[in-house]
Amino acid sequence: MTANYDLVIRGGTVGSATGSFRADLAVKDGKVAALGLGLGAGAREIDATGKLVLPGGIDTHAHVEQVSAGGLLNADTFESATTSAAFGGNTTLISFAAQHRGLDLRKVVDDYAALAKRGALIDYAFHLIVANPDAKTIRQDLPALIGEGHASIKVFMTYDLIKVDDEPLLDLLLTARQHRALVCVHAENHGMISWMGRKLVEKGYVAPKYHAISHPRGSEAEAFNRLITAAELLDQPIMIFHVSTAEGAQAIREARGRGLKIFAETCPQYLFLTRHDLDRPGLEGAKWMCSPPPREEADQDALWQALALGDIQTISSDHAPYRFDETGKLSAGPNPNFKQIANGLPGLETRLPLLFDALVSKGRPEFAGRGLEAFVDLTATAPAEIYNLPGKGALLPGYDADIAIWDPAKTVTITDEAMHDLTGFTPFAGRSVTGWPEHVLVRGQDVVSDGTLHAAPGTGRWLARTGGSAATPTGRLVADIDPQRNFGATLLD
Repeated sequence: MTANYDLVIRGGTVGSATGSFRADLAVKDGKVAALGLGLGAGAREIDATGKLVLPGGIDTHAHVEQVSAGGLLNADTFESATTSAAFGGNTTLISFAAQHRGLDLRKVVDDYAALAKRGALIDYAFHLIVANPDAKTIRQDLPALIGEGHASIKVFMTYDLIKVDDEPLLDLLLTARQHRALVCVHAENHGMISWMGRKLVEKGYVAPKYHAISHPRGSEAEAFNRLITAAELLDQPIMIFHVSTAEGAQAIREARGRGLKIFAETCPQYLFLTRHDLDRPGLEGAKWMCSPPPREEADQDALWQALALGDIQTISSDHAPYRFDETGKLSAGPNPNFKQIANGLPGLETRLPLLFDALVSKGRPEFAGRGLEAFVDLTATAPAEIYNLPGKGALLPGYDADIAIWDPAKTVTITDEAMHDLTGFTPFAGRSVTGWPEHVLVRGQDVVSDGTLHAAPGTGRWLARTGGSAATPTGRLVADIDPQRNFGATLLD
């Protein structure tokens, strides 16, 4: 029999952001070629009876092979990080080309791209971290790099060595507006965090658990509101990273209710952990240190509600892998205070199983029976739409055949030893989840199946992007900026 397709996945339930249905799925030349029953033969066939055939996950916030503001290289290479991501059901990753003060952004991106090209096993793109917003970066490098396909910029409003203050933040927002890029922001009030950290250490409160209160919850909503006001002034769309508090979610809801183009993400650490996870003997709590820190159960409920309402549209890992040794968390010595401990948690491999278990297997009540649709939307479809990744995020004819075949009945207990990144631990060790990705394909090619890695380093492709609709201004100008109402001053060109 002549094969009509390169691959046919038969007998599974195909999931999407709008519904699920029994169908076979055919692949040809790396693309989804057809969906339906009784499709023609494939050169290769996979029996997915009893399984879910879903779009591969898109993790849009991961720190890979990146030097921190303090000069510490994190634990993962592109090879190890994308291996871990694939074992967790992901087929696309967006990481960070990180500029530090005094560095040339063009060289940073070129060097980082070389690392990814050599090591990545799944498809990838970059956010451009800007910490040195000088004239060359703003006027020359950013416009050129955006034009070449790097259509998102990340800015920090806190951390001494990389923070961008209000005035240069406006310069960056304006450049993004002029060249149609999305601005993604780590928004916390720097002064409040700095003051709290100093006071705690001065009074001898130095254990890892005090990190959880060194970032006051009010520092999040204050910075969100300041950022939103700046974005509204220039009519520039923004993405607010890793929302952790009910007050932060409320600030976003109010801004979106005014018609502003505000996008937001949260992360598993804010949906499944609390600040009490840091309260452990000795330095053990350092394994649960990230910024912002996990909060309270009431914040978890508020974030799930914000996800259900659409105020928060994506869930990323914010994978930031630092080993629990002198190369990572304990780089300042064997007895560091919490200010000296590297912040960040691994999460590429556990993100999707944790969310599948919560949304599909257990069924969060906020989603009223649409848990599978919400899972696909939050982890694949919405990220592809917001970050303008054409051909990604859904299983439709003509789209890339980025596929994760899930066993919805498989129960797995997460362990440190089972992870494929190089961190050496997971903050979710000991948790049991039901539902696991067993077979992962990128553009129709096997990456992981039956616990075995099949792809080689360097087989992932860089995805050039424009800003797309998410980065397009609303056209609604405030009076201070609108030439029709500000005495004719043109400030946005």
